[in-house]
Amino acid sequence: MTHVEDELISQPEWWTRAASEAPAHAGALPLPGERVALVGCGTSYFMAQAAAALREGAGQGETDAFAASEFPHGRPYDRVVALTRSGTTTEVLELLDALKGRARRTAITADPRTPVATAADDLVVLDFADERSVVQTRFATTALTLLRAHLGLHTDRAVTDARTALATPLPEELLDCAQFTFLGRGWTVGLAHEAALKMREAALAWSEAYPAMEYRHGPISVTTRGTATWMLGEAPVGLAEQVRETEARWVSGDLDPLAELVRAQRLAVAVAAARGLDPDRPRHLTRSVILGSTTP
Repeated sequence: MTHVEDELISQPEWWTRAASEAPAHAGALPLPGERVALVGCGTSYFMAQAAAALREGAGQGETDAFAASEFPHGRPYDRVVALTRSGTTTEVLELLDALKGRARRTAITADPRTPVATAADDLVVLDFADERSVVQTRFATTALTLLRAHLGLHTDRAVTDARTALATPLPEELLDCAQFTFLGRGWTVGLAHEAALKMREAALAWSEAYPAMEYRHGPISVTTRGTATWMLGEAPVGLAEQVRETEARWVSGDLDPLAELVRAQRLAVAVAAARGLDPDRPRHLTRSVILGSTTP
């Protein structure tokens, strides 16, 4: 079993733990009414997108999400929350340093022994969800579960559905697809982007992600036989029929969207295996991106 396989199957357990520990972290996480930005890189950025949409949708306050390297420094925030598994990512550390004294800085990380521990004002440690794999799975979804629970939006169904996602065989036809498109709405747009990233990282697959309604405004034109179009969450009326008319395979998201992401993680690993690839050694990638200064 690869590291990423071992890590992704542990997610239901760690989601339960993160949800139970959410009240203990309440002081470090966004308060109702605060103007908040969530930031990250790669997978963490997509989790930030999902969390921002959930928080604002819950009426907790204006909430934005940015790639750490693209943060709008002229825009004021009460709190900036950085998601960083390694605690060493260059862009995140530089951003937190630049925000000192300008906003409350919270970091959610897997490793408190790294530079992020001193770069943030508040630290939330999810070391139990840390990973050996380059490809992120359980840390990202556990961090999002923590934030869902903090907002009162986590339910036991997510955990139950995650177990279903792990136990139910994937449709074998998906392994033969040449193209994978993931769709989302609202907070699940971030999950769709993350699902597509997993396919690119682990399986070197042609994968894309779009807001579901935007998919019909151009991207559907490249959909054809050999495409799998996967909806995370409830699909817009009529979209499944339109996709089937292209002869693509439609995959409906019937589970909790975060559990659907687990299914997509499994698919990435399965496609990698079918192509003779090692998902623990993705091409050109490292566990943390550490660069020279990125400041212009």
